[in-house]
Amino acid sequence: MADRGRGSLRGARGAGGGLRGGRHGGPQGPQPTLDKPRREAILDLAKYANSRIRVKFTGGREVTGILKGYDQLLNLVLDEVTEEVHDPEPRIRALGLAVLRGPTITLLSPVDGLEEIANPFLAQE
Repeated sequence: MADRGRGSLRGARGAGGGLRGGRHGGPQGPQPTLDKPRREAILDLAKYANSRIRVKFTGGREVTGILKGYDQLLNLVLDEVTEEVHDPEPRIRALGLAVLRGPTITLLSPVDGLEEIANPFLAQE
C-alpha cells in the first residue's frame, strides 16, 4: 500500500507511471523539433502599422483608427478611433484609444486608397 501513486508496475494499469511510459508519449515520447520552418502569416499587418485602417465587426459596427499594435489572434490596438453609427441618422462618435477583439472582426482594410464603386450585382434597368 505504500507504493500507491508512485508509479510501480503492480496495479499501474491506466496510471501511465512506472517504466512503461504510457500511451501518450511521456518523457521518452516524440519531442517537437526546432528544425521546422516558421509558417508565414496569411495577413501581414506590419505594413499597416501607424496608418489609418477601417475595421468592420460581426453585427455591423464599423470603426476607423490608426493601427498601433496587434497579436497573432488579430486583436488590434487602434488610436484616434471613430465609430460610424447608423441608428436613426448617420453620425460619427469619437472613441479614442481602443482594443478590438480579433474573433469579432470580419473585415479589415486600409483607409488610404479606398474608393467606393458601383455594385456590379445590381440588376441593370
